[in-house]
Amino acid sequence: MTLSWMAWTWPTAIFFITIFALLIGMGVWEYAVPGGSPRVGILRFETTRGDRLFVSLLGSAFICLFWLGLVGPSLWWALALCLGYALCVFRWV
Repeated sequence: MTLSWMAWTWPTAIFFITIFALLIGMGVWEYAVPGGSPRVGILRFETTRGDRLFVSLLGSAFICLFWLGLVGPSLWWALALCLGYALCVFRWV
C-alpha cells in the first residue's frame, strides 16, 4: 500500500488511524454503557468520557509540541509522557 498520493508517511497514517480507533472505541463504550459517566474532577466542572478524551488529546498535542521545541525530534519519551497524562486525565479530571 502506497501513501504517496497525499505525501503521508506511515507514522502519520498510524497517528490518524489511532485517533479514529479511539473515537470508534469511545462510541462502542458509550453504546455499551450509556451516560458517559459524568463527574466533577479537579477542574471543578462536570466532564464526560468524551470530554476527558478531548482534554487528553489536546494536552498530548501540546506536550509533543513542547517536546519538539525543547528536546528534539525523538518523541518516544514524549509518547510515554502523553500516555501518563491521558491516564491521569481519565482518572482525576
